[in-house]
Amino acid sequence: MKIQYTKEVLESPKLNKEDKRYVQQVIGVFLFYGRAVDGTMLCPLNAITMDQENPTQETLKKVRKFMDYAATHPDAIITYRKSDMILDGDSDASYLSKRGARSRAGGHFFMSSNTPVPPNNGAVLTIAQLIKAVMSSAAEAEIGVLFINAQEAAPARKTLQEMGHSQGRTLIQTDNTTSFGVVNSNIQPRKTKAMDVRWHWLRCRYSQGQFRYFWQPGPTNKGDYTTKHHCAAHHQNERPTFLTPVEIVQSLRAKQNKKPHVF
Repeated sequence: MKIQYTKEVLESPKLNKEDKRYVQQVIGVFLFYGRAVDGTMLCPLNAITMDQENPTQETLKKVRKFMDYAATHPDAIITYRKSDMILDGDSDASYLSKRGARSRAGGHFFMSSNTPVPPNNGAVLTIAQLIKAVMSSAAEAEIGVLFINAQEAAPARKTLQEMGHSQGRTLIQTDNTTSFGVVNSNIQPRKTKAMDVRWHWLRCRYSQGQFRYFWQPGPTNKGDYTTKHHCAAHHQNERPTFLTPVEIVQSLRAKQNKKPHVF
């Protein structure tokens, strides 16, 4: 996949109050829906949210394109498979992909088993946001995303424990070898004051037995999906990874319709 760089900001006419309200309504409604069910929407919604204070005709064009996507895929259903109720996740970043020298964070958390490489399951938490600080390298961006995802996972671990599901180490996957080496203390970087807080916190939680970070190649990282804008073909290929395939949904509905009604 090609590297995505931030696009040049082009001047576009401002929206009137009615169109501005429409943009904000779309964001408000679908953010709830995206966080609850359809995580594939979070990346474009996050991009539109950046412009909601001063939306332009270009923003409205993006909203209409997003609404076309929502209308094309009306049935977003998550399938959860039986597991050991161990929280696991994938973490990924896209470096300098947004204006203002900002990077994007992505995370995919699911309930799985305590194995070296836990099998995927339906998402219980999807992270798709901008990293507020400006990252000075791709490795720093990956460490920053690990920090964001681990902070989100810490209270979720506590909730699961209080529900009676004992947690071992929460496994978090990264596809960056440098960040993996740093958080596992295999690499001791120099002149990394900007990264100190994040990687010391990650190392501290690792020593407490809360997390274990492991490396896998990029194509296996489910957190990558929410960090970039993808072409239609990629959405069609990857959507069944996160949501129940349309064929299965249609088959279940057909079986349901064949059942006799009981009055």
